[in-house]
Amino acid sequence: MGNVSKVREKVEVKLRWDPSPFGQPPRHLDIIAATYSSNDPYGRPVYVVHYDSRSPDGTISMIRDSRTGLGFGFVEVMVLELDRMAPSFGRVVVGVAIHQDGGTRTFGDIAHAGVVVVEKYTELLTNDFTQVAGSNAATVAEFTRDDRSGEWEFHEMIRGFDGTPAAFTAHMGSAPQT
Repeated sequence: MGNVSKVREKVEVKLRWDPSPFGQPPRHLDIIAATYSSNDPYGRPVYVVHYDSRSPDGTISMIRDSRTGLGFGFVEVMVLELDRMAPSFGRVVVGVAIHQDGGTRTFGDIAHAGVVVVEKYTELLTNDFTQVAGSNAATVAEFTRDDRSGEWEFHEMIRGFDGTPAAFTAHMGSAPQT
């Protein structure tokens, strides 16, 4: 893991990628967030948020969604309001998955893909998926809550995965293998 930063309020995860070349099927990437309870931070997610959903309490939502990469700049944006999350949540893991419609694709196949994590005007993470170019999904960020103070911390967590988006959501929050 790389960068560690305190997070006080709202965080945005922004994703960009170039559309498919003419005549090829659309390339569809998704930001996915999985929440974990304080009692079982590496267990099964309490809930998962992606392009077609939001958290039951409204603290995690997609405010911009793209299924093609068309648009200017960041074409998909997820907002995490960590300061509003119930104390029962101790961990949130955010990742990106590539839909495999039209054949297997990896980050190396997606032109100009990139993710940025920001809190207000502070960039916590900028990554272009180069280190996971052979993967079709990757975690990018982990947010953990301190049991005593209740403060959230951001941890850079770039880990590649291979498999379906459904399998990725089941395993994205697992403990790192040593």
